[in-house]
Amino acid sequence: MRLASRAGETTLRARITDRVAPGVVYTTFHHPVTQANVVTTEYSDWATDCPEYKVTAVQVAPSNGPSDWQARYEAMSARSRRVAGAPAE
Repeated sequence: MRLASRAGETTLRARITDRVAPGVVYTTFHHPVTQANVVTTEYSDWATDCPEYKVTAVQVAPSNGPSDWQARYEAMSARSRRVAGAPAE
């Protein structure tokens, strides 16, 4: 699914469940591959200084693959793991 806000967008796998209230989207933020932090704004909670996860409005739509940002991140990540002088695979 495509998850988009005013700040950015990402794509995630979704599981539709009745364990989350209608109108609420829940995801974890600690897996780099999801890039869920790109949908939050630069504002943070006054008490914890964490991004405003709970108040970020998003649009949810079908998606067929990673966002442009995720594709660029994956390419950069693969380049950064290369060993200098190693033969190309």
